Amino acid sequence: MKSRIITAAFVAASLSVPAMPVLADDHDEYAVVNEEMGVPVFPYDITDKPYTIVGPVSAGVRKATIFSKEPSQQKIYNEVWERGEKMGADAVVNVTYGESKVSLDSWGKTRALGFAIRFLTEEEIAAGVEAETAPAPETYDKEMFKKANKKPKKK
Repeated sequence: MKSRIITAAFVAASLSVPAMPVLADDHDEYAVVNEEMGVPVFPYDITDKPYTIVGPVSAGVRKATIFSKEPSQQKIYNEVWERGEKMGADAVVNVTYGESKVSLDSWGKTRALGFAIRFLTEEEIAAGVEAETAPAPETYDKEMFKKANKKPKKK
């Protein structure tokens, strides 16, 4: 009888404590990470590590209804990183985004733009591969992003 009461108390206690998600620290797989956002997406350029440009990244985050809140920076950066990661990037730099805009097919969409980059390896640096610099956000134009989110072709 005493063991049933103890078991019942244990079950009741475990049901009353909210489950805490166990989060794996998967940031180790990134060469760099924006500590605030948890993904390698940055609103500025990285100047302390040489890299090559993989390509332009464009992401749109839609609102569910006209009454929905604006997408958070976290949600926008996650969407940008998802596209950059599919392109084979190590990070996405010079990311910029604005307010949501209502269109015929959306209650509001926030467009984010940036450049996917891949860091040069020690071998590439030793072989003389030239580092590149991503364009600054103030120089962005529609032409730059016509082929956004395309995985580069192997040479």
